[in-house]
This record gives sequence, structure tokens and C-alpha cells, in this order.
Amino acid sequence: MPFTKGEIIIVFVTVPGLREGNRISRAILTSRLAACVNVIPWVQSIYRWKGKIVQEKEAMLVLKTTKLRYRKLEQKIKELHPYEMPEVIAIPLICGSLQYIEWVTREVANK
Repeated sequence: MPFTKGEIIIVFVTVPGLREGNRISRAILTSRLAACVNVIPWVQSIYRWKGKIVQEKEAMLVLKTTKLRYRKLEQKIKELHPYEMPEVIAIPLICGSLQYIEWVTREVANK
């Protein structure tokens, strides 16, 4: 039975590289702000910053958490992140495995 309530969100964060991605991921998991973080190495980012077009090699973090934990997660990322204005964006999960959804919810519950 697919989960469809929209409680789970997927958060995307770019970081300068694997070392930073691993450091931030471990701190977030230790704080129980996400149940899982995928660290995807070497994404190519091209963006406009302070009037210039910038091209950088980065890593991408894909975090699974709940909507209720988002604000604290965003705050923690900003505390840990080396960028002046890190990308922190979230999308709702439309459906998924009920067991996985229950696991994510348990892992990020305030305890």
C-alpha cells in the first residue's frame, strides 16, 4: 500500500565536495533531523551569483525527513554549511513504501 499523506519530504543541498557532505550528513543524522542522506559525488552546478555566471563541481545531499523537522534541519544545515547562502530546498514525497515511510518517521521523531 503506497503512502500518500505528504508527511515525508526530500531535501536537496549542494556542498563543495564529499568531505563537507559527509561531515554535514553525519551531524544531521546524529541530531535525528533526517533518517537517511545520500551523498552524490561530483555534480556540475552552473548558476548566477553576484552578477556572474559560476560553474563549480559540487556534491549533492539528498535527505529524507518529515515536514515537521524541516525548519530545524534547515537551521542545522546553515550552521554547518561553508557557503554564504546554501541551497536548501525540499519537495514532498507523493507516495512510497509504507515500511520505509514508517522508518523515516521513527528515525526523526523527537526523542
